[in-house]
Amino acid sequence: MSTTLAPAEQVRQVRRSRSRRALRRTLVLFVLVVAAFVVRVTLGDYTVTIPDTLRIIGGESIPGASFIVMESKLPRAVLALLAGGALAVAGALMQDLVRNPLASPDILGVSGGASTGALFALVVLGWQGGAVSAAGFAGAVVVTALLLVLGRGAKGGEQAVIVVGVGCAALLVALTHWVLLKADIYRLTEAMSWLSGSVAQGTWTDIGRLAAVVAVLLPTVLVLHRDLRVVMLGDDLAAGLGVPVARRRALALLCVVLLVATTCAICGPIAFVALLAGPIGRRLHGGRTRLVDIALVGALMTIVADYVAAYLVPGGANLPVGVVTGLAGAPFLLWLIATRSRVELR
Repeated sequence: MSTTLAPAEQVRQVRRSRSRRALRRTLVLFVLVVAAFVVRVTLGDYTVTIPDTLRIIGGESIPGASFIVMESKLPRAVLALLAGGALAVAGALMQDLVRNPLASPDILGVSGGASTGALFALVVLGWQGGAVSAAGFAGAVVVTALLLVLGRGAKGGEQAVIVVGVGCAALLVALTHWVLLKADIYRLTEAMSWLSGSVAQGTWTDIGRLAAVVAVLLPTVLVLHRDLRVVMLGDDLAAGLGVPVARRRALALLCVVLLVATTCAICGPIAFVALLAGPIGRRLHGGRTRLVDIALVGALMTIVADYVAAYLVPGGANLPVGVVTGLAGAPFLLWLIATRSRVELR
């Protein structure tokens, strides 16, 4: 004798099944990130076994291996993990706010503002450390303010913000070139490597600074995103449900600026991670934004790209990680634009 479940119970079963599938995907991504992290730390030009790596991390000194692990391999892997996760979450949050998969901090000029501010402080003013991060934050704030002011006054809503962002990004490219022309030959080499997006120069102090920002902002963003999902259904509906729309948007933009500015001030503009991670993460979950999975996707992309840039590029060139992510991201951007254009023409 068959029994028919009540509609409420059917809904609960569908939700439980969907949650289990989502959890399995999250676990797979987590395992992939851990595996990529272990490969990045242990393999390469100088191979260190996993037991030796654990002993080194625990404080034991192994001649040669300790220096390579603690001063080169491990800091690069940790910085790639943090930077990739931070940029991925910032990109996904920006895309949800503007309701467009092209609206990443790269495209809208937020990353460019942080880069130009940090580069000006580094090259022209000769600043170092936290002052460079502060200058990068100021540059990102200025660009975000321009997006809000100019985008609000233009027709087209969220799409107008993208047009304004592209214009800001073009202006920032010109400003960056001007700053580079002011640099001496020694600063120029450092600046060009930094502009490509690199995790090779990060110190443990830089890593600690970025880790503190990520530890504070990621939980904040996870809580904030619950209300943003309602805002995405429409400002009027969200306001009717008691969500303070303007306040939530402002706080979300502040989180994006902090994540992007801090990451760019330390690593430079790592291209396309913020753009790619969101659509990939949403594809894994049927179009839904799960920030934890998107952060894992961004971390995985950056760690793998850094390993490829360091060891797998022909000729033995130790390239900045941004070169590899840029090469991978450009075709994806063209595909994304083409597929959106075909959808809009139908």
